[in-house]
Amino acid sequence: MNAIAPVRRLTVLYDAECSLCAFLRDWLLRQPQLVPLELVPAASEEARRRFPGLDHGATLDEITVVGDAGQVYRGPAAWVVTLWALREHRPLAHRLSTPSGARLAKGAVLAAAKWRGAQGHRGRRGGAQWDGRVYRRADGWSYDPAGGWSYTPPGCADGTCAPR
Repeated sequence: MNAIAPVRRLTVLYDAECSLCAFLRDWLLRQPQLVPLELVPAASEEARRRFPGLDHGATLDEITVVGDAGQVYRGPAAWVVTLWALREHRPLAHRLSTPSGARLAKGAVLAAAKWRGAQGHRGRRGGAQWDGRVYRRADGWSYDPAGGWSYTPPGCADGTCAPR
């Protein structure tokens, strides 16, 4: 007999430097939960300590949810299981778990990814187009509400340079 472990707690790994992700984190925390959600910044020291087997770079690019028995959900499945944990959104999660609903969930995830990409404005190297990666302050990116995103390469004044 192959028993499936029940889900009693979910950990949502989110990009703490993404305004949409931070908004959704705050929204999730305000929702009545049937299954407790823990929200942990993706690729953080806490995430690496708790989930050493995950590809933490990938968790920055795509929503990842980890169940208390080690279940890992990514992309649209992660959104569906997160909605399933919420009292008021469990019926929607059931609808999104059907074949036609899965297409809708995938479309929503792609729309969110496109919005995130549009926030990057330009690529990492001298005005090139966005390459699909997430931009980080540690890489030299900064945001000014009046002027948008700007890039300043990390300095090497102390003889060490940030790895590429």
